[in-house]
Amino acid sequence: MIVEPHDIFGDGVNVAARLEALADPGGVCISWVVRDQIRDRLDYTFEDLGEQQVKNIARPVRVCRLRDRSTELAGAAVPTTASISQTNIAPRLSIVVLPFLNLSDDREQQYFADGITEDLTTDLSRLENMFVISRNTAFTYQGRRVDTKQIGRDLGVRYVLEGSVRRGGNHIRVNAQLIDAETDAHLWAERLDGDMGDLFALQNEITSRIAVALNLELVGAEAARSIEHSDAFDYILRGRVAMSNPRSQGTFAKAIGLFERALSLDTSSVAAQSWLAAALGCRVINQMTETPAADITRAKELVEQALAASPRNVTAHFARGEFLRAQRRYDEAIPEYDTVLAFDRNSVSALVALGHCKLMTGSIDEVIPLMEQAIRLSPRDPLIAVMYYRIGEVHLLQSRIDEAIVWLAKAHSTNRELAYIHAFLASAYALKGETERADAELGQARRLDDRYSTSITQLTAGFFWVPETRALWEATYFAGLRKAGVPEE
Repeated sequence: MIVEPHDIFGDGVNVAARLEALADPGGVCISWVVRDQIRDRLDYTFEDLGEQQVKNIARPVRVCRLRDRSTELAGAAVPTTASISQTNIAPRLSIVVLPFLNLSDDREQQYFADGITEDLTTDLSRLENMFVISRNTAFTYQGRRVDTKQIGRDLGVRYVLEGSVRRGGNHIRVNAQLIDAETDAHLWAERLDGDMGDLFALQNEITSRIAVALNLELVGAEAARSIEHSDAFDYILRGRVAMSNPRSQGTFAKAIGLFERALSLDTSSVAAQSWLAAALGCRVINQMTETPAADITRAKELVEQALAASPRNVTAHFARGEFLRAQRRYDEAIPEYDTVLAFDRNSVSALVALGHCKLMTGSIDEVIPLMEQAIRLSPRDPLIAVMYYRIGEVHLLQSRIDEAIVWLAKAHSTNRELAYIHAFLASAYALKGETERADAELGQARRLDDRYSTSITQLTAGFFWVPETRALWEATYFAGLRKAGVPEE
């Protein structure tokens, strides 16, 4: 097998696909090479089917059918995939994307529906700890009436995603719904509309938005399940849910406590190390910690442990970006977020963090497009206040005061606990001469963070400046804070 950042291919993949086609419905076939590797480790016996000539493989492949020793001794039939799945608990984050239905009169639109199914399967498989049934297996259900509970049992998954595509003229409507395979309960639904003008771009946007929303929904659904004995993974899921809530000191305290609990249960867990480091770094970035130096030191240690154990782990690279950003080492953080996006193009968190880094390194014109992309991907994101704020921040720095106030007000209405949003609003209102509003916002900023009760000199101490943007900050943000009443010394 050959593994590249965006693909896995080679004879290993081809052989697996051909063996699936050779297997009886519900049956399992493996190559003789695999049989040699597992025969002394698993309680199965094998029926030799001899050498088979398969497509795209130059030499014949020796194939065998899997038999369960225990059922064979009892005189039972060959176990099916369903019977094997039923004896095991489905993976926590496991899903099958069923072929989307084409509800259009034009049968040729089936290719668009199939493309959405395939892209969603790929995007979901890139999410952390996600188990996704292959598209080849999923497409065996195409055109069939399905029972969600039976699919869950047959494939050993907890969730089923199904949907439809309907075209009318140049308009496309896509419906998707997430179903709990155990209870048949509908957990989430989304309807997306688009224009056929650029079909490829439309397909990308639809699949990306669904993948982002599903990531939040699946993690939330799993974290909410009642479990008798929680393990490290349970606490990681709960911590991730806490981190998806609007930023506040309480949010960070809860998430960090859950990640700490996960790490105490599994001290070698790369996921626990990475998520804890990311939360500590993010708390420093958001100015919601009374121990920034200690948080940064702990985050650094955790990131180093995670990357030493798993150098290509995407969450560990994101955590390293957060740790570097907390240290204001923005140039060094950018490649970390680029690494995340190279693996998962739909990482809203990486897009938002990258926008901050671009702002602080002088590439201010790149910031708003990154935030707009994040908003398109997750228009109802719990953390959307930060995206709105960043757009307002850029408008203010570029002296578009009215536009800045619009976006900063949207951020404020979404999350009132971020001191820096109030500070920027205070600056913007002061620049417009709206003294009362400026006073009110500065008061809120000071209530949330006493640094705004000090002076311009102290606020700018240690501030990361680059020649391209220092003049902008001085002429807009800090000039507005002076007018709002923050003293120079």
